[in-house]
Amino acid sequence: MVLGTAVAALASLLPAGRAGATQVTGVPVGRSPSSLAVNSLTGSVYVGCEGDGTVCVLDRAGVLRAVVPVGSTVSGVAVNQVTGRVYASNRRAGTVTVFEGATGRVLSTIAAGPGAAALAVDETTDTVYVASDASGAVTVLDGVAGSFANLVLGEAAALGGICVDPGRRLAYCTSVDSARVEVLDLHTARFTGSIPVGRSPAGVALHRLSNTVYVANSGIHHLSVLDGSTRTETETILLGSAASAVAVHQGTATVYANGGANGLVRIDGSRGERTGELPLGINPGAVAVDQHTRVVYATDPVHDSVCVVRDF
Repeated sequence: MVLGTAVAALASLLPAGRAGATQVTGVPVGRSPSSLAVNSLTGSVYVGCEGDGTVCVLDRAGVLRAVVPVGSTVSGVAVNQVTGRVYASNRRAGTVTVFEGATGRVLSTIAAGPGAAALAVDETTDTVYVASDASGAVTVLDGVAGSFANLVLGEAAALGGICVDPGRRLAYCTSVDSARVEVLDLHTARFTGSIPVGRSPAGVALHRLSNTVYVANSGIHHLSVLDGSTRTETETILLGSAASAVAVHQGTATVYANGGANGLVRIDGSRGERTGELPLGINPGAVAVDQHTRVVYATDPVHDSVCVVRDF
């Protein structure tokens, strides 16, 4: 691990969006940050930087604390909040690097197949699922052993995002080219159905209590809302721009997406209505939310930084 010098936060109070005054702090990270994961138990934020093959670690105060080199291109990052282990996928090499979230010590590098991209962790079984944007397959990794466990072949040519429902033993994978979400049964390790959504679906997130799935459609200006029980699209929410990332705060059913007009949009998931918009002056990339503090994080790949958003 290469310890990063604590970088002074670039605090700036941006103009109020329709959500009201919000504090936004910019934190410099590595080149081309493209993925995010938050450990809400520790407050640590892990930023995958595609341009220099590193994962930058921020603390709950939004200060850069460490930089972990993981090699080549970082295409996705995920964290197991129970074990504290962090997983970083490498699309070009077809691998996943595992390191300790607290120390940055690299534990292993696992072969995960071509196009290893989006990641999701089932913390109840300590299993990691890696969606391929090259083959449409999902590679299953054993988090305990830090090794390859299984390969689930799919019908989609490419997968753009993945999220896990551990209680119902399901995973939802966005199929970029076919405009649908593929449903993976984690118990049988088989795809068991698909749900039509909008054009070029990318990011996907789940509100567990209501069994509602949110899909960011990067090819059209709306967010798809799916009923996990019936496996149908129940509504679409019009956005200011096409969105590629979405995150859900589980306690309040608040949904955040990068589909605002040059910024973020906030949605009341219980009502299916937009309740706020925050201009950031850029088109943000990945979006994540701390389940404890409700602080929202969004990558800014243009300025090689992460926006830390409070009170939104």
